[in-house]
Amino acid sequence: MIEMAVASQRRRKAESVGKILLSIYGRPRVMRRADPVDTLVETILSQNTTDLNSHKSFHALKRAYPSWHRLLDEDTHRVAAIIRSGGLADLKAERIQGALRHINDSRGRLELDFLREMSVVEADEWLSRIKGVGPKTRAIVMLFSLGMPAFPVDTHVHRVSRRLGLIGDKVSREKAQEELAQLVPEREFYAFHINLIEHGRRVCRARSPLCHECRLRDKCPHYASLMRQAQS
Repeated sequence: MIEMAVASQRRRKAESVGKILLSIYGRPRVMRRADPVDTLVETILSQNTTDLNSHKSFHALKRAYPSWHRLLDEDTHRVAAIIRSGGLADLKAERIQGALRHINDSRGRLELDFLREMSVVEADEWLSRIKGVGPKTRAIVMLFSLGMPAFPVDTHVHRVSRRLGLIGDKVSREKAQEELAQLVPEREFYAFHINLIEHGRRVCRARSPLCHECRLRDKCPHYASLMRQAQS
């Protein structure tokens, strides 16, 4: 009963937070869906680096290999040299080539559009067979390229959700994806995800959060804790 009451309370809070974020940032426009293979590659490149660096690496890779087929048998060291600006280049080059080979070997061609015909669970399971493709990467591909109701949790979403008490302090990103997907209606996944990221970048920053400017502070246990510390 206690767990059900907590879940219900968190769902109500998520609904309220979502409405406030929409009033601040608006409803994000759903972008034209990119090719899911492109999204997969770019998401692998985005791991442990900034958006600027990952975009730079992705466009450099695209210029060098307009067709991903040309990457299948390319020397991994050459691929790593092209994406060096994104960090962890050797590991990412290996993972990208491994992912492309897995798709090509499984399907006979480099495409993921067939996943649209699957359920979310089935598509997630298929993508999980690719080495190095974790829950966040899979959710990004499904939400942004396949139009499926998945809820990716990046560092901003994870931080803001924890501070707001939507998830527990010790909940991992992987578990957070499951929990947030239970709190937010599927139709709001895209907007809630994008607006949490925006809030994390502008206001609820990792260092020096702008709590005094935050319109969510009256709902935020983290802010309440900071106020108690300041008064003690």
